[in-house]
Amino acid sequence: MAGASMEKIIKTAVDRGASDLHIKAGDVFRARINGQLVPLTKQRLTPDQTRTIASRLITSERDRARLEELRDFDCSWGMAGVGRFRVNILRQRSSYMVVMRVLPFTLPTLESMHLPESLGGLAESPSGLVLVTGVSGSGKSSTVAAMLHHINQKQSRHIVTIEDPIEFLHRDLNSSVTQREVGVDTESVTVGLHSARRQDPDVIFVSDLTDPEAVDTAIKAAETGHLVIAELPTPDVVTTIRQVFATLPREELDIGRVRFSEALRAIVSLQLLPPKTGTERVPALEILVASPAVRDALKEPVNIESLRGVMQKGGADGMTTFTQSVKELASAGRITAETAKAMSREARRN
Repeated sequence: MAGASMEKIIKTAVDRGASDLHIKAGDVFRARINGQLVPLTKQRLTPDQTRTIASRLITSERDRARLEELRDFDCSWGMAGVGRFRVNILRQRSSYMVVMRVLPFTLPTLESMHLPESLGGLAESPSGLVLVTGVSGSGKSSTVAAMLHHINQKQSRHIVTIEDPIEFLHRDLNSSVTQREVGVDTESVTVGLHSARRQDPDVIFVSDLTDPEAVDTAIKAAETGHLVIAELPTPDVVTTIRQVFATLPREELDIGRVRFSEALRAIVSLQLLPPKTGTERVPALEILVASPAVRDALKEPVNIESLRGVMQKGGADGMTTFTQSVKELASAGRITAETAKAMSREARRN
């Protein structure tokens, strides 16, 4: 497939509002539009065509040279006048598949994403750990980009990001933004996070906080007066807390829970729901803010489940549950009653 043809298909997908593109040997081009995976072409791709596309999307000559060795590979790619893309290249049935996440050139804002004003307040926090969580495609990256953009516009701070890969590009506004890509600018998330603490940061963003050493370093950075914003691929607040605790060394679990409870500023969990009208999916949120009651509960593992009740009653502190968020979205006419009922049933099962 010629490069011009590939780029034409990608542009068509973006113009139709696609969030992701799927390129797989033996299948047609597909795009996720309004949550549904739809075909864009009729002709199926050959393994050679898919390999050629994968090679063109790798911007590093060193990585392109070792394409045959790659099994799971992440990078970013830009197309003039269309947008940037987060690219994942994988092998399946001994041939290549490419999944591309569409990243618009225009930075999202808290207002454009219809996110609560309280997220702006969290972004302006002088220090602490803010975890932004959700499953793949839940809007984590866009939400963090909006929070960093908010800081960049409102405050004069040094923002250091460690990303795998870099998704949204931030230019210096009122703040100075240093963006580092894992594998290009720094060896790993953990190495980049260690180094960031020596780079006079005010804000540190980590795109993947799953490594136990990285979790420990992030907590230390928050303890020493930095604002640390990090993403985790967990679906809700309680699961996020359990995931963090699971990374703590068993012999340090008690003190680890205390350190986490004191460092934590908030946990923001996201889900994207189909809209009542239009094509842009609607974010539902679950927010836990580290109030004194929350900090006390975090120190005792038997009290973790009680945090759902704390969130439900903590509206004055900016807290909410998914059930409350969904109810508000339905009342505002942004999602259908059927969607709200389905989400409420799911929340009760969890």
